[in-house]
Amino acid sequence: MTDRPRLAEAMKTAELLFSGDELAARIRTMGKEIEDALEGEVPIFMTVMNGGLIFGGVLALAIPADLEFDYVHATRYRGGTRGHDLLWVKQPRATLTGRTVLLVDDIFDEGHTLKAIRDFCIDEGAKRVLIAVLCEKRHDRATPGLRSDFCGVRVPDRYVFGYGMDFHEQGRNLAGIYAL
Repeated sequence: MTDRPRLAEAMKTAELLFSGDELAARIRTMGKEIEDALEGEVPIFMTVMNGGLIFGGVLALAIPADLEFDYVHATRYRGGTRGHDLLWVKQPRATLTGRTVLLVDDIFDEGHTLKAIRDFCIDEGAKRVLIAVLCEKRHDRATPGLRSDFCGVRVPDRYVFGYGMDFHEQGRNLAGIYAL
């Protein structure tokens, strides 16, 4: 038994911000927006693990264009609520030189992880990097010069989880987005 907070206890006071149906509708719209932005290119669809897994799968099905898939696993949180130095668990295998990369993640909070991954892609020769996130937090602490190109929903500056985002490594598989 561990002393980490339990999801069942958190759910007693959690507020549902967006249902699975609301998110699915927004993701379908994002898929069309992304297809238009690609203008016939075949991008590398690069999911940021673990948080981007659920959103990435649904988003990929919503993009009616050819995609090449890869993923990265980089984290600053390591199951906690405070960021640390970036830890690379897995770098992409695809050759990025001259390619468009669609970087797909669950949340744009302050953007440190996304910036590091975006910068890595550019350093590896990517022609451009487009960022698609399920949600963005509303606050003024975003990394300067970084923004998402495609965003599903905006969430308040609270602890959010579900639909890929975790509550102490639990609840990523919840069909909606919840806040404490």
